[in-house]
Amino acid sequence: MARKLAAGNWKMNGIGESLAEVALLLADPLPAGVAVLICPPATLLHRMAVLAAGRIALGGQDCHAAAAGAHTGDIAAAMLAEAGASHVILGHSERRADHGETDAQVAAKAQAALAAGLVPVICLGETLAERQAGATLDVVARQLAGSVPDGIAPARLVLAYEPVWAIGSGLTPTPDQIAEVHAALRAGLSARFGAAGAAQVPLLYGGSVKASNAAAIFAVPEVDGALVGGASLKAADFRPIVAALAAAA
Repeated sequence: MARKLAAGNWKMNGIGESLAEVALLLADPLPAGVAVLICPPATLLHRMAVLAAGRIALGGQDCHAAAAGAHTGDIAAAMLAEAGASHVILGHSERRADHGETDAQVAAKAQAALAAGLVPVICLGETLAERQAGATLDVVARQLAGSVPDGIAPARLVLAYEPVWAIGSGLTPTPDQIAEVHAALRAGLSARFGAAGAAQVPLLYGGSVKASNAAAIFAVPEVDGALVGGASLKAADFRPIVAALAAAA
């Protein structure tokens, strides 16, 4: 997969009729040099895989750390892979907040994803209180250290910086704020994997990304793409973001 990645997180949105938006997205060729990933609800994953026929990558929105077992309502990484996923989002702030997920739990889920052949898209980001306290870099460094499992190959990892206060709020950090965090993440990856290894990991920005601000975000150093929420639900909103990333590549 190309390092430049436009990923769409549909969250708890979408039923069968929503597949029409993927058909619209794929009606014309997508730009070269940019990978596109959509993470729909699990109920749509297999049908979307059939429709996409390999033209885009697909992912789950979470997985359990166990390969199987008595975990009612959960989904195993191998189930996602069988349904057509190549990736899975892990540690999203909504999971951390709504379900109390810890860094250690995210790392365990990432291990399960890797065992099933999936690429974990691990999310990191600070709350507004942490940003105001000047703790942003400490928070993302802790999350990076604790959420990325030992022994992972950097080519099998995607990181997404998603400041919690920017998700769904319409607010975005300044370019300088994004650049500061992404530079710190790249440095942390370099310390762990070496410069060559760190260069293999796409660093995505997420949090109120839309067509009107995508070009400015993609112009920020060390931003390799975006994890897009609401704007990924409609082809008319998502395609311009993909185009902006291709133009910046």
